[in-house]
Amino acid sequence: MYFPAKIIIGSDHAGFAYKQQIIDYLSDKDIEIIDVGTDADASCDYPDYAHALAKKIENKEAEYGILLCGSANGVAMAANKHQKIRAALCWENEIAHLARLHNDANVLCLPARYINIETAFEMINTFFTTDFEGGRHQKRVDKI
Repeated sequence: MYFPAKIIIGSDHAGFAYKQQIIDYLSDKDIEIIDVGTDADASCDYPDYAHALAKKIENKEAEYGILLCGSANGVAMAANKHQKIRAALCWENEIAHLARLHNDANVLCLPARYINIETAFEMINTFFTTDFEGGRHQKRVDKI
């Protein structure tokens, strides 16, 4: 898999600074970014941005997304309430790899308070360049 042509991104206040750096990083790769917010580091509610991202994927505005909050638990929980969303909380590169390879994850959730930006970039590269293996994993994904 190669980087998708379009990626949706969203964060709450805790992920805002990383979100901006990730947008710059992806822009260098000639990827269209749909930013669903937040637009500042002022305190805000992570479900608002997770739901906005998930709805855009459900509406086929893009196939993949990145969500950030402090721990990434909240955005993952909110996004996974939506049909067709498989949001994976990733804190190291191997988890990002397996999320795509075995789970066909379509949303990468990053814990901005617990990883550095270089690790975030590494996981983004891995997540978006790893293909779903299918096979025995497909029936498990279908059960989700």
